[in-house]
Amino acid sequence: MKTELSAVGLVLLASFIGSFGALMIKKGSAKATWNPIALVKNYYLLLGGFCYVCGTLLFIPALSHGDLSVLYPFSSTSYIWVSLFSLFFLHEKMNKEKWIGVALIIVGVTLIGFG
Repeated sequence: MKTELSAVGLVLLASFIGSFGALMIKKGSAKATWNPIALVKNYYLLLGGFCYVCGTLLFIPALSHGDLSVLYPFSSTSYIWVSLFSLFFLHEKMNKEKWIGVALIIVGVTLIGFG
């Protein structure tokens, strides 16, 4: 099966949305309790869960238009998005090893894309 470019785009979009969900869940975890009412009012957790679901729903049709061996490695771009979101929105620090890891992910995804 030939992998369509639109399928790659859907996987990249799903990865981006899912990574944003991780950011929201991280922000919501600061206020998380086991109180069910408080959980329902924790909008960061709800938005994070919603983003995860949306990302998964986008991933499903992408799989029907391409090879899993090509598409699934593109989901690793979520590590790049999470690193950038953490840097800009959570003010976490990136050291040299993390940047090297991000660069290797980019190289690997690029090689898969051209392969």
